[in-house]
Amino acid sequence: MTDHALLLVNLGSPASTSVADVRSYLNQFLMDPYVIDLPWPVRRLLVSLILIKRPEQSAHAYASIWWDEGSPLVVLSRRLQQQMTSQWTHGPVELAMRYGQPSIESALLKLVAAGHKRITLAPLYPQFADSTTTTVIEEAKRIVREKKLDVQLSVLQPFYDQPEYLDALVASARPHLQQDYDHLLLSFHGLPERHLTKLNPGHRFDGHGDCCAGAPPEVVATCYRGQCLRTAAEFAKRMGIPDGKWSVSFQSRLGKAKWIEPYTEARLDELAKSGVKKILVMCPAFVADCIETLEEIGDRGKEQFREAGGEELVLVPCLNDDPQWAKALAALCERAPLAL
Repeated sequence: MTDHALLLVNLGSPASTSVADVRSYLNQFLMDPYVIDLPWPVRRLLVSLILIKRPEQSAHAYASIWWDEGSPLVVLSRRLQQQMTSQWTHGPVELAMRYGQPSIESALLKLVAAGHKRITLAPLYPQFADSTTTTVIEEAKRIVREKKLDVQLSVLQPFYDQPEYLDALVASARPHLQQDYDHLLLSFHGLPERHLTKLNPGHRFDGHGDCCAGAPPEVVATCYRGQCLRTAAEFAKRMGIPDGKWSVSFQSRLGKAKWIEPYTEARLDELAKSGVKKILVMCPAFVADCIETLEEIGDRGKEQFREAGGEELVLVPCLNDDPQWAKALAALCERAPLAL
């Protein structure tokens, strides 16, 4: 038995669809300074106000997509974990969630207690953002430091443009794109624009153009929007989808701050009103289907598109536990550089 373990980390989910569990989850999530990057007193006040009504609304949304086995995101992540056990030959494969259970702390302590002194940490986010990638890495480093764990930690880097990931994305989506359709919308999770500008103060993030065309590597490395555009363009190229038949948008806005554009809600209306009758929607920022794909796009997006004049919206599944994706992920993790 080898001692190089793999720890997969996804976002997380409430323990159940009860309002209390959803409130607890949202509090942990929204109080993360990498998610809402405001001073603690302001963040605490804002989150407290959000938690007055949002948990009940979110609980209803979670209930509409909840599976008998539990949260779709957690169930699908566990299925991927099972797929990875045959792909990762160096040691065990564990699963953790940044928020909720199983926690990163419990997974790391379990692996170290079992004698594993080398762990590859795999944040399951193709594109870089502080609110996803950075918070996972910093939480893992905090646990290693505070618990004085004797462990070498390697970290999977963002893989938005890596051939293994793109090929797996194409293979997974291809059967769904063989049907007739008018337009493919690649809807990525949105971010407040300030999350991007604070990392690259001198870089302009154009609302509708290719904001990172010609930008230096150090800018591209932390430009979430530019990485999303690169993923979309490479996917369309590999699939042979002509310009004009696909576009990019950003979903899941929260609050009144300006988020990166174009917004998915606005794009769905524009496409329906322009005569698009059948639209396919992919969500490549997510590797597992979750509330943002199943409910926000699959339910509410579908209803919005029809109300705007469209006829059919088809949600293309995420990579989930696709075998080629598991193989690709193992190859990507093999190249993860040492962090601690």
